[in-house]
Amino acid sequence: MFKYISSLKINTAHKLSMEHNDHQLLERIRAGDKNAFEITFRKFYKKLRIYAYTFVKDNEDAEEIVQQVFCKIWERRDQLRLEGALQPLLYRSVYNESLSQLRHQKVKDTFQAYQTQHMEQRDLDVSHQILAIELNQHIQRAIAELPEQCRTIFQMSRFEQLKYQQIADALNISIKTVENQMGKALKVLRIKLVEFLPLIIFLLYLM
Repeated sequence: MFKYISSLKINTAHKLSMEHNDHQLLERIRAGDKNAFEITFRKFYKKLRIYAYTFVKDNEDAEEIVQQVFCKIWERRDQLRLEGALQPLLYRSVYNESLSQLRHQKVKDTFQAYQTQHMEQRDLDVSHQILAIELNQHIQRAIAELPEQCRTIFQMSRFEQLKYQQIADALNISIKTVENQMGKALKVLRIKLVEFLPLIIFLLYLM
């Protein structure tokens, strides 16, 4: 039926041989008269397309809306109310179909925007994880290269969250030794990780 309607719009300039009462056309369409349906299409197509264009602002979309309206009218012709007027029915149908398409397009645009944002965020999260893993590997390598006592004190302070006095008591050394070893560890790590400073700043910015 849609192909049939598409072929009709090519002949919209066709002159009708006689005047047709809209009510009679409605009755004949309801009865399944294809000739009456064709006359109605040719009679109202151009005006309805212009009307649809005022909503969707696109000629192809306006044409599709009008064709959809006529398709639905033909498919549901047995439900047409004979006491109703034909022209208001057509304009009301085009109005509803236009709003439906606009809502559909809005939902589509919203979904596409969400999908794009979601994919960008997912890519960013993956990049973030890769950078974090890479930085952690360099940090662990730098820690492993510290002298044994220096490494132990640093790990107890940073990873076990122990205070200097607790570390001193656990290792049976003075708190001054703990402070000196921590200072040495931090100095060595700053030197070894200086080339990764931009990466550290970038990761902190993402967090």
